[in-house]
Amino acid sequence: MIDRSSRRRFGQNYLIDKSVIFQIVDKINPGIEDDFIEIGPGQGAITKSIKNNSRNLTLIEIDSENVAYLKSSLGNEIKIFEEDILKIDLNFIKNNDRVIGNLPYNIASQIIIRFLELNKKIFDMHFMVQKEMAEVITSSPGNKSWNKFAVKVAFFYETEILMDISPDAFDIKPKVDSCLVRFKPKNSQAFEIKKLFQVIDLSFQSKRKTIFNNLKKHNINWEKLKFDKNLRAEQLSLEDFLEIYKNA
Repeated sequence: MIDRSSRRRFGQNYLIDKSVIFQIVDKINPGIEDDFIEIGPGQGAITKSIKNNSRNLTLIEIDSENVAYLKSSLGNEIKIFEEDILKIDLNFIKNNDRVIGNLPYNIASQIIIRFLELNKKIFDMHFMVQKEMAEVITSSPGNKSWNKFAVKVAFFYETEILMDISPDAFDIKPKVDSCLVRFKPKNSQAFEIKKLFQVIDLSFQSKRKTIFNNLKKHNINWEKLKFDKNLRAEQLSLEDFLEIYKNA
């Protein structure tokens, strides 16, 4: 086994609890006709079960030592990109690909953002993330966790926490609990992503200000909006943000 004490720079801890691994694979429910992409497979705790129960598996792994280990333990028939998930060109993703990963906590939100616009291709995603982030991802209007990241995710995916994962399930125990979260793509309209994200970011730029004050310097047709412009961003529904986007 590779010494994990030297791998902290990549921000990922490896699953070692076989019972937890079995439960995660069971929740993912790989099918023999499924094509999978796994982000950060590490030493293949989830990978081996997915490989045995799916048609095709592609791995994205930044650690060269892990890549060598995976090739020796899984065989050469699996395609492995030795790349940074935040930099790799994702054009190889096909329709109905399924995406899984134990995401490094420090870059989990950046990884998820990369996959938002791909929702029309992806069949589903299952990510292990910090519990606090899972609560943000699955939050709703009026909840203190309903922030700009949650709104962005909600435009593209239905989300659900499937299970909690204790620190004891990992080789190097994180200081927080984790969760397995399922992402199911929404049949959403096509968005101008830069404009959409700008509207959302500006809406949340000052938590104490109303949505009107946060956006007053921008050309919003407030007369067409059906909600109270004196509400704060965390009080707005997804439909409210969609109205702002359409009238900006």
